[in-house]
Amino acid sequence: MTKLLEVEDLTVTFRTGDGDVNAVNGLSFDIDEGETLAIVGESGSGKSQTAFATMGLLARNGRASGQVRFDGTDLLSLSQAKMNKMRSEKVAMIFQDPMTSLNPYMRISDQMAEVLTLHKGLSKRDAIAEAARMLDAVRIPDARARITMYPHEFSGGMRQRIMIAMALLCQPRLLIADEPTTALDVTVQAQIMSLLGTIRDDFGTAVILITHDLGIVADFCDRTLVMYGGQIMEEGATTDVFAAPAHPYTKGLLRAVPRLDRDDDVLQTIAGEPPDMSRLPAGCPFSPRCDIVRPECTATRPAQEAFPPERRRACHAPLTEVTS
Repeated sequence: MTKLLEVEDLTVTFRTGDGDVNAVNGLSFDIDEGETLAIVGESGSGKSQTAFATMGLLARNGRASGQVRFDGTDLLSLSQAKMNKMRSEKVAMIFQDPMTSLNPYMRISDQMAEVLTLHKGLSKRDAIAEAARMLDAVRIPDARARITMYPHEFSGGMRQRIMIAMALLCQPRLLIADEPTTALDVTVQAQIMSLLGTIRDDFGTAVILITHDLGIVADFCDRTLVMYGGQIMEEGATTDVFAAPAHPYTKGLLRAVPRLDRDDDVLQTIAGEPPDMSRLPAGCPFSPRCDIVRPECTATRPAQEAFPPERRRACHAPLTEVTS
């Protein structure tokens, strides 16, 4: 398969009054054409900031270094004008909260048409017609009549569909979905994920899914990347990661997922708190919470270890000790 996106040694740092905050630390991964990659981990692990750095949307006090190559072009080196063109034509993002992403004072027709008039040069009439067609594609009922409505007149699930439609207007090759099912009930979640699957299959769009919901990942994603402390803890095919997790953090995440086939009296948790990203430990960021920690874990950051089948992890403990 052709590598569509290649991220190499990505570091994202935010300058604050209390010092630098290291949100992402030397991250490297890639995604192929038409592939689905999940990026999972607790809040503050660096998932969203990885996406924002890729899209050139970091806050003003943030800076990114390393390389983010899309189809051979390093996105971090592009000018603002060229990055805007890249975002309009090649890479798109669905944000976490559709209510804050949509302008409450503008009709949906105006917001969607603006994308096509600016980036595709369509007339207002043609842009609205194309926008209505895309709303049909994401299964908005009676799209041609409802396109003139305001965001507050739609349910949360419908607003998320509108955001997906807007992201697809310019037919991007890569779609980054940042928690696209947050605050939606399970039925609507299933509908949104089914829609993303249809888009992937019909358009050949590669998808990066950022989520806390491991159940969604199991059903939807080809590969899974587990992040903690701005670093990769484990990566591999989703079926392999779920069947035989190779890092203590991954095992903890999977144990914390409620399951219908278990009769647990107490919900499993990972003891402790996520690390302070402005004061990361010298060794493995997960070492203060790890139940198999050893002296080298607190002193030295573990290197990425590759092992079959096409997996990798960052852990000092022997693989047999973690998987047993």
